[in-house]
Amino acid sequence: MAVKLSPLAISKRIPKWVTLNAFISSVSCANTIEIFPENNQNTLNSSDYEQNVNFLRNKLAPDNLIRVLDNTSDLNSAVRIFKWAALQKRFHHTTDTYYWIILKLGLAGNVKEMEGFCQNMVKDRCPGVEEALVALINTFVRHGRPSEAIQVLVNMNLGGYKPSIDTFNAVLGAVVEEKREFQDVMFVYKEIVKAGIVPTVDSLNYLLEALFGTNKVESALDQFRRMNKKGCNPNSRTFEIVIKGLVEKNRVDEAVNVLGEMFELGCQPDLSFYTCTIPLFCRENKPGEGIRLFRLMSASNFVPDSFVYEGLIQCLCENLLLDDALNIFKEMINCDIKPANNVYLDIVNGLCTLGKINEAIEFLEENDVSETSLHNILLEVCCSSGKFSVAKGLLEKMSEKNIANCDSWNFLIRWLCENEGIRKAFELLGKMIVSSFIPDCATYLALVIGNCKLNKHDDALKLFHEIRAKCWILDPKSYSELIDGLCQVERTLEAAEVFYYMSSNKFPLQSSSFDMLIKGICATAKVDQAIKLWQLAYYSGTYCNNGTYSTIMLELSKLDRAKDVLVVFSQMLIQGCSLDQEVYSFLIQSMSSLNRIKECVFYFNMMVNEGWVPDSKRLFDLLLCISNHSQLCVVSSAINKLISNSEILNPEIYNILINGFWKEGNKREACRLLDLMLERGWVPDATTHGLLVGSMAREEADRGAYAHDDSTAQDAVSSILTEGLGNTDVGAHKGNDILQVVTKGLRENRQIEEETQAFVYSN
Repeated sequence: MAVKLSPLAISKRIPKWVTLNAFISSVSCANTIEIFPENNQNTLNSSDYEQNVNFLRNKLAPDNLIRVLDNTSDLNSAVRIFKWAALQKRFHHTTDTYYWIILKLGLAGNVKEMEGFCQNMVKDRCPGVEEALVALINTFVRHGRPSEAIQVLVNMNLGGYKPSIDTFNAVLGAVVEEKREFQDVMFVYKEIVKAGIVPTVDSLNYLLEALFGTNKVESALDQFRRMNKKGCNPNSRTFEIVIKGLVEKNRVDEAVNVLGEMFELGCQPDLSFYTCTIPLFCRENKPGEGIRLFRLMSASNFVPDSFVYEGLIQCLCENLLLDDALNIFKEMINCDIKPANNVYLDIVNGLCTLGKINEAIEFLEENDVSETSLHNILLEVCCSSGKFSVAKGLLEKMSEKNIANCDSWNFLIRWLCENEGIRKAFELLGKMIVSSFIPDCATYLALVIGNCKLNKHDDALKLFHEIRAKCWILDPKSYSELIDGLCQVERTLEAAEVFYYMSSNKFPLQSSSFDMLIKGICATAKVDQAIKLWQLAYYSGTYCNNGTYSTIMLELSKLDRAKDVLVVFSQMLIQGCSLDQEVYSFLIQSMSSLNRIKECVFYFNMMVNEGWVPDSKRLFDLLLCISNHSQLCVVSSAINKLISNSEILNPEIYNILINGFWKEGNKREACRLLDLMLERGWVPDATTHGLLVGSMAREEADRGAYAHDDSTAQDAVSSILTEGLGNTDVGAHKGNDILQVVTKGLRENRQIEEETQAFVYSN
C-alpha cells in the first residue's frame, strides 16, 4: 500500500524543502551532481541501478526512495529508479518524491525532463503540491536557477494554482539580477497578469531596473510616471533605480530633478538609497547633491560606510571645498572609521592646490600620519611651488622620524639642479649618501639636467653612459635637455647616439627637440642619417611636426631626390600632418622634376585654395616650373587669387606669367597682366618686351600697314604701354614713341637685360 502523507505532514516537511536540511539538502545534491560531467550522467550505472532496485523491492516507501535517490550520484540512474518505482503496484509518488527528483534535475540544468515531472506532479494532485511548488521556486531562485524557477511557475499557473505576488516577485527579481534578456522579464510579468494578480511596487521596481538595464530609458521613465495609475506609489527603491539609471546614461541633470521630486513627495530614503546615490552624484561632480544627501543621511541616524565617506571627501576636495571635506573627515574619525590613504591623499592634494602647504603638513602631523608617500607629495608640491626652505625643513623632520626614502631626497636634488645649480645639488647628494641612501635613476636624471643647464655636456654624457650601463632610461625632461644641449653646441652625433638608445626602448622625444636634432643632422649634409632617425621616431612614438618633414624634404630636394621627397610626403599624410606652404613647394618642385605635371598643377591649386602663399622667390620657382610645362592656364584661377595679394608679386613673377600665357596662346590674359604690371610702375624685361614687340610687328605685317593715328587699328600693346607710362618725362604720347623709349632704357641697362635673359632661358 502506498504511503500517504496528510496535509499536516506535508506542511511540516515544507520547512525542510525550504531550508534543505537533512537528507534532501540541495547543497549536497548540487555538489554531487556538479562533479560528474554530462557524459557520465548519461551513462547508466547498471550495477548501482540493480543494487538500489533490489534494496527497494521489499522496502519501497517514499522515505526509502528519497534516501536511495539522494545516494545515487548518476542522474540518469536516479530518474530510472524514480520511473521504476512509479510502475510498482501499490506505490504512488508523493509530493516529497516529486519534489526531490524535480529539485535534482533542476539543479543539474535538465530543464526539459524536469518540466515533465512538474506536469505529472500537478496532474497527480498530490497533497501539498502548491506548497511544494512554491518551495521549489524559492530554492531555484536562491541557487541562481531562474530558468528552472520560471518553468515551475508556469506549470503552477497552468495547473490552476495561484502563486502569491511574493513568489512572482522572487522570480522576477532573480531574472533581473542575472541581467537576462528583457523578453524573459516580460514573460514573468505577463504571468503575473495571467494569474490575475495586481503588481506591487516591488514588481514595478524590477521592471524599471530591467528597462534601464536594456537601455530602454524612455520606456522606463514612462513606467515611472504611470506608477500612480497602477495603484503604486514610488518608494525609496524606485527613486534609487531611476536616479542610478539616469546617471549611468549620462543624464545627470534629469537625475537631479528626480531627486527633487522625491523630496517634494516626502519619500523617506532608506540606507540603500543613500549608499547608492551619494557616491553616484559625487562621481558626477555634484558636490551640492552629495553633501545634502549626506546631511539627510546623518539626520536619519544612518551610519555611512567608508565608501560613502571616501567618495564624498574626494568630490569635495576636487572642488576645493576643503572646509566641508575636513568636517566630514572629522565625522568619519568620530564614527571610528579608519580613513584609507587615498582620503589623506585627497585632502593633502586639495590643501596644496589652494597653496595651504603648511596646513597640509599640520594635517598629517595632527593625525599622526607616517605614510612616506603622503609626505613625498608635500615635498614635491613645495619644490614645484618654489618653497624650497619648507621642503628642506620637512625632509629633516622625515629623516628624524625615519620615514624618508630615496625619492624624498631626489625631489630636493632635482629642484636644485633645475634652479640653483649643480654645486648645491652635490652637497645635498652627499648628505643623502651619508644617510645610507644609494643614488638611483631619478638622482642621475636630476644631475643630467643640472649639467646641461650649466653647459657641462661632457659630464652630462658621462652620466648618460652610466644610465645606459644600468639599463635605465631618461625621463622626458632630462631627455629633451640633453638632446637640446648637444644640438645647440653642434654635437649632433652624440645627440643621435642618445636618441638611438632611447628609441630602442620605445621612449618618445618631444617633437621640438627631435626637430632640432633633424635640423642639426641635415645641416651636416647627412640626410640619410636623418631619414634613419625619422624612421626610429615612428618606432618610438616620437611625433614629427611639419618643420621636421620640411627639413628632410628640403635636403632631398637639394639632392634632386624627387622620389624620396614623395616617400616622405606619403608618410606625412599617413601620420595625419597638415600641409603648409613649404611642404607644398617641395612637393610641386618634385612633381615637376618627375614630369608629373598633373599632380604639380593639382597641388599648386590646392596650396592657394587653402590660403598658403609662399614667399616671392619660392613662388617664382613654382610658377616657372608650371610655365615650362605650359600649364599656366590650368592654374589661372589660383594666379588671380595671388594677384589680389600684391605684396608677394614682383616684376620677375609678372614677366614669367606674361611670357607663359602668351606662349600658351592666352594673349588676352598676358595683356591684362602687362596692364597690371605697368600700373605698378614696373617695366617688362627684355624677353617680354621682345615677345610683345615681335608679336606687334607680325600683326601689323598681316594688316599691311602701321598707322599711329588710326584709333581703330591702334596696337594693343602700344595702348597698354601708353596708359602705363603716359606721365613719363619722355614727352611721347604715341605707342611707337613709348616703345622706343622703353627699348632705349633696356639697352642702357644691358647688364640687367642679359642676366634676366640668361635666367629665363636657363629655366
